[in-house]
Amino acid sequence: MNKKGMRILAIISMFALLVLSACGGKDDASGDKTKEDYDYLSLLTGGTQGTYYALGGALADIISSETGVKTTAEVSQASAANMTALKDGKAEIAFVQTDIAYYASKGEMMFDGEVVDQVSAIGALYPETVQLVTTEKSGIKSFEDLKGKKVSVGAPGSGTYANAEQLLEIHGLSMSDIEQQDLDFGESQESLQSGQIDAAFITAGTPTAAVEGLNAVAKVFIVPVADDKADALIEKYQYYAKEVIPAGTYGIAEDTPTVSVGAMLVIQNDVPEDLAYEITKAIYDNTSKLTHPKGALIKKETGLDGIGIPVHPGAQKYFDEK
Repeated sequence: MNKKGMRILAIISMFALLVLSACGGKDDASGDKTKEDYDYLSLLTGGTQGTYYALGGALADIISSETGVKTTAEVSQASAANMTALKDGKAEIAFVQTDIAYYASKGEMMFDGEVVDQVSAIGALYPETVQLVTTEKSGIKSFEDLKGKKVSVGAPGSGTYANAEQLLEIHGLSMSDIEQQDLDFGESQESLQSGQIDAAFITAGTPTAAVEGLNAVAKVFIVPVADDKADALIEKYQYYAKEVIPAGTYGIAEDTPTVSVGAMLVIQNDVPEDLAYEITKAIYDNTSKLTHPKGALIKKETGLDGIGIPVHPGAQKYFDEK
């Protein structure tokens, strides 16, 4: 081979080495991400006065310490907005209601025609109680009393809105029967305290910080959901379950019947299996470190209950272990 040919061969060899070097970084041979690609994880929660946020900080700390990947809990507009954020690659992990995750996977309700199939489940957490909150002085004792009243139905993009709409429907009402206010939990608390609104739907694990805050300055009343109405709701929307808010919660005098949906954690499909496994294991093996009352309800044994979307292979691997 002449000198020119040898020079060409050398250039080709150097180029090939550079390509191999680039491919031999953090990605595996298939080009997929590996755990080493992740220096940081974002965990989307909800508003600062909700259970998602209260639990999110603790879970982020657990994930950080157990996986070695720094994880930060972030305030968000909750369920529906969280699903969209994960779809758009703006975060990796999020809290979401089970009903909202299902709607997203099917392109229904607030996701009409826009299927979210880039997101899968980590696992179920705890029941989220649908609370229609008011004060004793409002005079509101039933859903029928909401007609013409100023009612918060949750922040835009939250699962609370869908719950409010469906509960109004089952009671023969609609959004047009109330003066609709789109407020998050903290805003609902402040507006109830100041008398700017009459009632607020709040879907969250109990006790909820916003309602506890309201109870500190006013006598709280939770509007009950009658048994026959709960049955009708569950028959039409099967992801609901009957729930009871125990007497003493928020200072209420007696047990109050209502309904609940499930809270769950979801994750981007692109997160590698080994990292998703470590995240799932970190959460369900360390629930004893959670001080929030709902932490006691987060168990491996019930981690797949009520999940209506595909489970991430890494999470499934954890749940399949004996």
